[in-house]
Amino acid sequence: MFGFFENEQTRKVKSHIMNLAALAKADGHIDEREMNFIVAVGRKNGMRSGEVRSIVGNASNVHMVLPDNDSERFDQIFDLVDMMLADGIVDDTEMSFCVDMAQKLGFRQDVVSVLVLKISQGVKDGLPRDHIKADALGLVKN
Repeated sequence: MFGFFENEQTRKVKSHIMNLAALAKADGHIDEREMNFIVAVGRKNGMRSGEVRSIVGNASNVHMVLPDNDSERFDQIFDLVDMMLADGIVDDTEMSFCVDMAQKLGFRQDVVSVLVLKISQGVKDGLPRDHIKADALGLVKN
């Protein structure tokens, strides 16, 4: 496992994995598509599938580490929204969780709902992530 000497980036990735797991559990369970999505995010960040599944299974051992900048914050909320859409069903609990997480990640309260909706619509419309990011970060800067 990572142990005592894990670096800041590892802690951020683990925290992000836990945020995704919390969203997946918001509707009462993690379905296989959601777990596959979480594993894919972990693998994209250099983790093995077993490590990701272990983190999800040991939720109480990981503490949230906030991203340092708007770009990293966007990447995390984008993944949360993308996973919310993964099972094709968006319930109010999941939407509220994404809005709450956007605020906890450091986005202003006056933009979090619009930010989550912009990301959701962009993903549904099949827009490239970079396009959604540029548009959303423009909203955040204003």
